[in-house]
Amino acid sequence: MSTIDLETARRVAKLARIRVPDADLPRLADQLSGIVTFMEQLNEVDVDGIEPMTSVTPMRLKRRADGVTDGDMQDKILSNAPDAREGFFAVPKVVE
Repeated sequence: MSTIDLETARRVAKLARIRVPDADLPRLADQLSGIVTFMEQLNEVDVDGIEPMTSVTPMRLKRRADGVTDGDMQDKILSNAPDAREGFFAVPKVVE
């Protein structure tokens, strides 16, 4: 079991750019020690031969054919624009 001392907790707080009053450093050190202890417990789990997961529920993304379309839909696309001029989307000027 790893324990985090007060100086390490103070350094972690400094590196994280958070201000921790000296009175709260023992509590922070205990919390960090708990996190490290939990990570050590996770490292003890045998995960050989187990596939990594991106989600706890099996999901497959819908696939579509990767085919070239004819394009040439400028009028159809610009019909959704709130303001279109001369074949382009018109947006308000934001830089002076």
